[in-house]
Amino acid sequence: MASNSYEKPDYWSKKAFSEGYPARSVYKLQEIDQKFGMIKKNYTVLDLGAAPGSWTTFLLRAMEGSGRVVSCDLNPLSKNVKGDNLFFLQGDLLSEEIRIKITELGPYDLVVCDAAPLTTGNRTVDTARSSALVEMALWYAEAMLKKGGNFVVKIFQSGNQADMLKKMRLVFESAKGFKPEACRSESFETYLIGLNKK
Repeated sequence: MASNSYEKPDYWSKKAFSEGYPARSVYKLQEIDQKFGMIKKNYTVLDLGAAPGSWTTFLLRAMEGSGRVVSCDLNPLSKNVKGDNLFFLQGDLLSEEIRIKITELGPYDLVVCDAAPLTTGNRTVDTARSSALVEMALWYAEAMLKKGGNFVVKIFQSGNQADMLKKMRLVFESAKGFKPEACRSESFETYLIGLNKK
């Protein structure tokens, strides 16, 4: 018998499987898009830490074959994540080679990042690792977004969430936190939203 909701498929997991998405995380992006109007046809979108590919799949479907989705991860995407306007780069987001390739495919209207660190169970260590990923994603957003572009990144809730929002407000007209309903109740993840790059 499962001791917590991570060990058994919940409503969102079953829904994702039935709708052809690799993971339940897709509904977090769907909720963010419904609230903030992030995704539009003909956009060029960068999906950081994209595997297994639920957010990439949602972006491809939402843009209906228009624009371009550039996805990057150390791991490959699920086999059924495909699109004529999908450019997948497998590699380390901190490597110069990957940065150059991502730059060549930009600039971007939207940068999204649902990456999570390998967790240890030690909340202090895990939130520090999550913060490092947010810093990396924010660097990409600042360097690669067009003026007026938007940004979404996952963060583990900790004491430095306010500091990250402060940094984001230097880059965006508006920055705020948002926790979608599709997040598991016991999860301490939330999302930071940057709107309208200066």
